Amino acid sequence: MSTETADVATAARSIRNPVLPGFHPDPSILRVGDDYYLATSTFEWYPGVRVHHSRDLVHWRPLGGIVTERRLLDLRGCGDSNGVWAPDLTWHDGQFFLVYSDVASFASGYWDPQNYLITAPDIAGPWSDPVQLHGRGFDASLFHDDDGSTWMLSMRADWRPGRDRFAGIEIQRYDRAERRLVGRPQLLFTGTSVGLTEGPHLYRHDGWYWLVTAEGGTSWEHQVTVARSRELLGPYEVDPAGPLLTSVGRPDLSLQKAGHGSLVHTQHGDWYLAHLVGRPYTPLGNCVLGRETAIQRVDWPAGGWPSVPGGVPADEVAGPGLPLHPWPDEPVTDHFDAGELGASWSTLRRPATDDWVDLRSRPSHLRVHGGQSPVGKQAPSLVARRVGATHCSLETVVEFDPVDHYQLAGVTAYYNTLNWHHLYLTRADDGRRVLELLSSDSGRRTAYPELTVDAPGTGPVGLRAEFDGPVVRFWYDLGAGWRRIPVELDATILSDEHAALIIDGEPAAWGFTGALLGLWVQDLGGDGAHADFDLATYREH
Repeated sequence: MSTETADVATAARSIRNPVLPGFHPDPSILRVGDDYYLATSTFEWYPGVRVHHSRDLVHWRPLGGIVTERRLLDLRGCGDSNGVWAPDLTWHDGQFFLVYSDVASFASGYWDPQNYLITAPDIAGPWSDPVQLHGRGFDASLFHDDDGSTWMLSMRADWRPGRDRFAGIEIQRYDRAERRLVGRPQLLFTGTSVGLTEGPHLYRHDGWYWLVTAEGGTSWEHQVTVARSRELLGPYEVDPAGPLLTSVGRPDLSLQKAGHGSLVHTQHGDWYLAHLVGRPYTPLGNCVLGRETAIQRVDWPAGGWPSVPGGVPADEVAGPGLPLHPWPDEPVTDHFDAGELGASWSTLRRPATDDWVDLRSRPSHLRVHGGQSPVGKQAPSLVARRVGATHCSLETVVEFDPVDHYQLAGVTAYYNTLNWHHLYLTRADDGRRVLELLSSDSGRRTAYPELTVDAPGTGPVGLRAEFDGPVVRFWYDLGAGWRRIPVELDATILSDEHAALIIDGEPAAWGFTGALLGLWVQDLGGDGAHADFDLATYREH
């Protein structure tokens, strides 16, 4: 084998981080036989609990999401960055178990979290009706012990003024036969001096119980902490070597915010850690791509503690040596030929039901019935996909004949209800069909009337939204080729850091998602307007 060929073969077997680029935080990793799954948080977006699948830890494919129906979760009225936090996926006795938190608030020490459990014989479902668990804290997970018992863990939230809001990790037994929690909860672990202890996962290995938690908050001070005990209920001793993984104090690293991890054991006995990271555009700057998922190799000697080389996240690590299993590349262009949205698409605050997302009435078109305004949290009509690279674009062709200024359809670079850029077709007061541009920065809207473009007739119009590092640009095609809207917009407002707002020490707004590119239709008068999208092309440049 030539040196060049050997390098290619080695690279193919390497895990390149992040393995799930873009908005994919709080990974829960699971192996069932030869199959690996990663479940991640989705917050106010359907389908809830996004899942990816691999057979070699190197190549991953999206399977879509699990929580696809209001039967499983109702996100109407869900606040920005509320909703589905930190799901946990496990397998026991021939069934998948999924625990997820629906967090309703995060102000004044109140989270109002409600935890749910659903089960299925297959990752594709069908999933059971949800079991309502406790609401004492979020980041819930399950542990299936060797004696056949099952236990629920979560962080314990303490709302009382003057108390530590992150009061530690609690545990309570779950009766699988009766499908309910039994006995009293017990405080398992109060964390280290780093604080903000959350994201628990429990493992049984080498005669010990191993508790893996996230500490330091989900931003620059994030870390993975490991503690162990001979007894399930403790006491738990913290690794004297310090955190298993962190980026703290290393602004030179490309992968920041390293924390919130979960472990997986391969068929060959190797250990790996899936964890959260962020990639700021500047040192400790805004992370437009949101919080992403990476994987690190773990050394775990018999009788010893697990460790990640250097204790920091690496951009590339050796794979487990499993047979390589690449997946077919996702088509660059979605022609909307299927009867349902593809796995890369998400919808805001309501599932993609036929009453507003219609892939059947007009073949090879996505018909989106208009919804609420940008601040509406009950029935918006936004179909979007995650931004996965610093340079990328979403291009579409839309047919839309608005009646008045209450009807808008176009493309958006979007973060949340307060932060977005939108190029859309609408109707001016004098009856002209026009293209207009509108931006929102922390809820402060900026219009660009001088950039309005006439779009005569009723025919199709090409639209494109483009991320170019810290800049967002928009383009249009009225039949004579692509032309750019002559303004450069700030992409960094579409980030977790920009979305967060602290007033008098309390979070008035938070940012836990990441930037998206989407197809957005508004029918502010409720007059039945819809837009037809002929295709959607997503490219990373």
